[in-house]
Amino acid sequence: MSQADDGSAIATAIAIATAIPRGRTGASTDPTTSTVADNGRRHADRTRVSPTPSRWHYHGMERVLGIGGYFIRASDPAALGAWYRDCLGLDADENGLWRQETGPTVFAPFEEGTDYFGSPAQQTMLNLRVRDLDAMLAQLRDKGADVADETQDMDGVGRFGWVTDPEGNRVELWQSA
Repeated sequence: MSQADDGSAIATAIAIATAIPRGRTGASTDPTTSTVADNGRRHADRTRVSPTPSRWHYHGMERVLGIGGYFIRASDPAALGAWYRDCLGLDADENGLWRQETGPTVFAPFEEGTDYFGSPAQQTMLNLRVRDLDAMLAQLRDKGADVADETQDMDGVGRFGWVTDPEGNRVELWQSA
């Protein structure tokens, strides 16, 4: 898959994640859930149900609630943690707990040969939401961080930029539309 194809895949995933209203599960044939299409209105074959955690309990399958952590290997964990704190403002406590702002999270598998993550050795890429991409990129450059020259704009999705941390991990920064 080319980098352009990867960008389209991530744009589609983000568009879907940001388009589904809170409390809706998306398209479903389960008669006990509302869908984006019916927007909570009653239909002859569907029953309106308040959006509650139990809506995820479908056919006896348990589902994850969200991302509980992101763990990263480092030759110097303390220095890498300090870089994320000092350069990106990720203010985790001494146990690594970080209370982030509410917002969408995208989970999107990519083709094995993608170059979207940078190095082929990098198996995952962290995407961090930012309020002002230009200000964040300028802040990173002022601190001497390895910031990619290019940014990417995606209609209806937002703007993207990239920085590589001191351990060589490419990190995507996303300013939502």
